[in-house]
Amino acid sequence: MGGGLAPAAAAGRAAEYKGRVTWYVLFTAAIASSGGLLFGYDLGVTGGVEASPTFLAHFFPGVAASKQEYKHSSDAHNPYCEYDSATLSLFTSSLFLAAMCASLPASYVTRRLGRKASMIAGGLWYLLGGALSAGAQNLGMLVAGRILLGFGVGFANQSVPLYLSEMAPFHARGALNILFQLATTTGVLTAQLVNYALRDFDWGWRLSLGLACAPAALLAVGGALLPDSPAGLMEQGRAHDARCVLERVRGTQDVGAELADIADAAATAASVTQLQAFRNILTRREFSPQLALGVLIPTFQQWTGLNAIVFFVPQLFAALGSAADAALLNAVVIGGANVLGTLVSILLADRVGRRALLLQAGVQMAGALAAVAALLGTSLGQHPATALPKGTVWATLALICVFVLGYSWSWGPMSWLIPSEIQTLETRSAGFSISVFVHFLMMFALGQSFLPMMCGMQFGVFAFFAGMVVLATIFVWLCVPETKGVPLEEIYPLYAKHPLWRRAIGEKATAAALALERCNSIAAAAGRAEAASI
Repeated sequence: MGGGLAPAAAAGRAAEYKGRVTWYVLFTAAIASSGGLLFGYDLGVTGGVEASPTFLAHFFPGVAASKQEYKHSSDAHNPYCEYDSATLSLFTSSLFLAAMCASLPASYVTRRLGRKASMIAGGLWYLLGGALSAGAQNLGMLVAGRILLGFGVGFANQSVPLYLSEMAPFHARGALNILFQLATTTGVLTAQLVNYALRDFDWGWRLSLGLACAPAALLAVGGALLPDSPAGLMEQGRAHDARCVLERVRGTQDVGAELADIADAAATAASVTQLQAFRNILTRREFSPQLALGVLIPTFQQWTGLNAIVFFVPQLFAALGSAADAALLNAVVIGGANVLGTLVSILLADRVGRRALLLQAGVQMAGALAAVAALLGTSLGQHPATALPKGTVWATLALICVFVLGYSWSWGPMSWLIPSEIQTLETRSAGFSISVFVHFLMMFALGQSFLPMMCGMQFGVFAFFAGMVVLATIFVWLCVPETKGVPLEEIYPLYAKHPLWRRAIGEKATAAALALERCNSIAAAAGRAEAASI
């Protein structure tokens, strides 16, 4: 069969893996996960900056004039349309377009030069973008800065989740990988607090954008201090360095079994170029589960609607009748719920599993969104938009927090964790870059369409997202295998045992994967017998 099953055929040593969660692996994970701060800070800062009257008057005078017209009009109007501007939407989503384009060359850098090089490049791109955005004098400079920010996010998001998955011991991979999402949600909350603190300053939006340089510098400088992952070093032919790093992060010199699996996987990966790796995962039947999951997981994650809500929550609550200060404060509350839910995910991902969190949260998220749609539909049918009862606004905020909590312990972290762990090493960089590409493609599409959707569908936009959550939950139930506690190099046999994917990959791939399962069982039994005899 060749290709992606060669690592699997050589594996089967998981029962012999040694090591624990060391302070050193926690340190490397904490520094690397700062890449999530880049992504999260931009997610959180953009909506608040766009709600600034000074920012809008400087760069988007048409939107500012439209808001003033609505404010002083005595006629009832559609509150959902106040921010409906194609130019404003393009500014918001231009970062995602740039990140999408950067994810493919970032894949090459990640494989050829290592995960570390890609992280440093991401930090430097973001640093330049933050400085240019803060000093922008016209819309062209502003968009150029946002494109540079997108390059930084594309490189960081392509490399950091892979790095975290490869550095973590397999029994704690979920918790350590989710540090990336925790950093993302912390970045969102930090940006929302900055926006709230600077709300009364005409120049506040410049400082809000300029503070993006802080997480960028942390990633660039911190990344330079980190070692590359053992898998990345092995791909570069640096076997001795790979052993040294693996011994240090596992806290033991007994790493022969794990290192042998990494070496086998790297040998297979070296037999194909990056272009061939892309061609294989896109065209070969045995890689169809990785391709389908790598595309559909980020697609469904985006169309749950969370990122649209986070981006535009200040505008949303302002449109519903909240004062500017209250709208920004509501964004902070939602950001706090996002962080809290991510902490829950860190505690539970390696205990209850990825599927259980996704399935439970699907019910919670769909119910909350449907309730928001019903609440706003009823209220806006009885009151002018600017006179919504405070109780309705508070109830809307509470329901959105329920939705955000569910998302932040499920689709938020799992959309980065699962795609980073479902690939063999041969397809890992290419396959994950496809996931990152699709992730930002969908963010671009959502960023372009959310404001027009909110204007046209009104409260029905929440019902639309509720329906998408239902579809996503059905997809998880039917298609997503549980990867909790499975070593990276032994993920592939899960597809052979899955009722859907075993038919997709074909008989030859299924037979090879099941042979690996038998090898694992024999090795585990031998290990238990040896331990009992001592």
